[in-house]
Amino acid sequence: MKYPLVTKGRKGENGVHKEVILQEKWNMALAELDHYNIVTGNLERSVEFYEQVLGLRNGERPNFGIPGAWLYCGDKAVVHLIGLEKNERNGSGAIDHVAFRATDFDGTKANLQQQGIKFSEMSVPGFNIRQIFVHDPDGVKVELNFFAS
Repeated sequence: MKYPLVTKGRKGENGVHKEVILQEKWNMALAELDHYNIVTGNLERSVEFYEQVLGLRNGERPNFGIPGAWLYCGDKAVVHLIGLEKNERNGSGAIDHVAFRATDFDGTKANLQQQGIKFSEMSVPGFNIRQIFVHDPDGVKVELNFFAS
């Protein structure tokens, strides 16, 4: 896999030194953290916690075909819950993924393809949002949300 920063060995006075070379890279504009998603074995208990303990509001959620809830802070769904008896999804433990709002869907997709990074994409049912999912080197799923203007 190619990454924007590359190190290479260079012999110096006291042996080998690492020299960091900055390659010209494409800069994706991450705007903000969008939400986090939790897989829970007890959806009702989790919704109750986020509503009663943290003061979030259980609100509108697309029909993904699996049980879940979106908890809102004001008009933004900041906590997404998926109700599964056991974590059968490919997330990273109880926290399934981290999501960012992003810009330039086509440029992001082209950059991932150019770097040989595996990804998946989908559209959110009933919302004007396209998504790209990638995994970081440690296996953490990262969701990039591209909102239509």
